[in-house]
Amino acid sequence: MKKYVIVGTGSRGLDSYGRPLVENYKDCAELAAVCDINGKRARYAAGCLGNIPAYTDFDLMLQEQKPDVVIVTCKDCAHEEYTVKALEFGCDVITEKPMTTDEKMCANILEAEKRTGHKVTVTFNMRFMNFCVRLKELMNEGIVGDVLSVHYEWLLDTNHGASYFRRWHSIRACSGSLLIHKSTHHFDLLNWLIDDEPVKVNAFGTRRFYGHTREERGERCLTCPYQKSCEFYLNIETEDRGEMKKMFLDCEDEDGYIRDRCVFSDEIDIEDSVSVNVRYAKGAVMSYSLTAHSPYECMKLVINGAKGRIEADTAFGGEHIRFYNREGECIVYDRTRVKPLPGGHGGADPAPRDNLFRGYTEDPLHQMADTRAGAMSIGIGIAANKSMAEDRAVYLKEFLGDFYPELK
Repeated sequence: MKKYVIVGTGSRGLDSYGRPLVENYKDCAELAAVCDINGKRARYAAGCLGNIPAYTDFDLMLQEQKPDVVIVTCKDCAHEEYTVKALEFGCDVITEKPMTTDEKMCANILEAEKRTGHKVTVTFNMRFMNFCVRLKELMNEGIVGDVLSVHYEWLLDTNHGASYFRRWHSIRACSGSLLIHKSTHHFDLLNWLIDDEPVKVNAFGTRRFYGHTREERGERCLTCPYQKSCEFYLNIETEDRGEMKKMFLDCEDEDGYIRDRCVFSDEIDIEDSVSVNVRYAKGAVMSYSLTAHSPYECMKLVINGAKGRIEADTAFGGEHIRFYNREGECIVYDRTRVKPLPGGHGGADPAPRDNLFRGYTEDPLHQMADTRAGAMSIGIGIAANKSMAEDRAVYLKEFLGDFYPELK
């Protein structure tokens, strides 16, 4: 029986870890306490979880609860602080992606893990989605042979994409940009699929859809005079069956965080469109683009190899995988009728939770991710941010070479 605590009581902390721990894992795990810099939100979450202790002081929680494992689900830029403190206290850590947001904090986590001997697990739930698992199985079978090049596009529609621009995610100092917060999912997925690591990155980005691009705007949706005409209006008082009001609106006076800020705010300083080129250690090259204002949501992935080409996409509710071999044949792996599994992220969340809380002895597809995987995924985003800021190509060895000298 291990004792867990959670730092960060937003929806991810409460719904993806807190509630499942107290409802499904009582036989092997104890959720001892939660912590948040917002005391009201911490107390609300604690009440939802059986009135366990709620803290605003992380150090005090560690001292009083003495947990075995700390689950980090707070704002991205704070992951490093809590992860390092937990490791130094003698705990293992489960951290949401991204592992952290810049090269200095990444180095601090890698150094602390090595120094303390305790373990950090980075949760990449996309590795557990049925569609992605099937792609990994095909790649492990060697279906394309040596990987030569990758074309990768991710489209966020204006429901999903806009959600990031209402929240702290749209402030670079908090999230590191979508290249860190969101794209770390995508970069990790590809690194895992092709079993390779990135070495060099060049990137471009723009912000032309969100941010100060229209004058008809207010500070927030709740008080905006353009509620009736704005297609991005969000009713924070009724959204998510009223839980958003309880978690954020009712807690604003503690820290001033506005959850329904205007997506056209001039405070926004991240890109809404990015284009990234990556060279991998084994020679493959990748072109990646992220669009956060698409009319529809979709992943499009093409992997070209010595034996042929895989084309995979999730367009319009389907899951399509096609393989084109060198004999001119097209083999279709039809997944459009696969019934989604229950649970968050298309049924992907329950599987890693079982591995995390019940333990596992086998991991044939290497779905459980460590700090190296976490560093390589944010490494692309960190390098891309540096590339845009400094107008040059960036090698990951510039900031990860001390830990992974084999990077070239």
